[in-house]
Amino acid sequence: MREVPDFPREGVVFRDLTPVLADPDAFRCVVDALQGQIDPSATVVAAVEARGFLLGAALGYGWRYGVVPLRKPGKLPAVAHRASYALEYGTASLELPADGVLPGQRVVVVDDVLATGGTAAAACSLVEAAGGVVVGVSVVLEIASLAGRAALSPYPVASLLTV
Repeated sequence: MREVPDFPREGVVFRDLTPVLADPDAFRCVVDALQGQIDPSATVVAAVEARGFLLGAALGYGWRYGVVPLRKPGKLPAVAHRASYALEYGTASLELPADGVLPGQRVVVVDDVLATGGTAAAACSLVEAAGGVVVGVSVVLEIASLAGRAALSPYPVASLLTV
C-alpha cells in the first residue's frame, strides 16, 4: 500500500491499494483473507465502485457469490435505489441496479478502505432498500482515526488492516 498526500484534495492522505492489487500473490492473500471474515450465510457481495469491484469479483468467482456493483450515478441503465452520503472531502452518491439485490438475500458489502463510513453506510442502506439483509461490511483497510466503524452500527465490520 502506498500513501498519496493531498489527493484528491489538499490535506487528504489517500491510501492506495494498487500495488497490492498488482501483485498476484498479495492480491490472492487479500482476497483469501477477506473471504475468511465474511459471514458464511452471505450469498451476494455488494461491491462498491471502483476498487470494491475488483475485490467483489474475485470473491464472487472464487466462492460462488453473486456480485452486485454499487455504481456512481449515471452508470447504470436501470436503477432500483440511490443513496447520497458525505465523504471526508465532499459528497457523493451510489446507485443499486434494478434486480441486483432481491428481498431476503443475505449480502456482504465489500470495499477497499473504510474511512468516515459514509460510503459503506450508503451501500448498506441501498441493500436494505431493496429488501436485502446486510450480514456485514468487509474492507481491506480501516482508517481508525476517521471513526467510520461508528457510522456502521449495528452492522458487523471486519477489516484486514487498521491504521
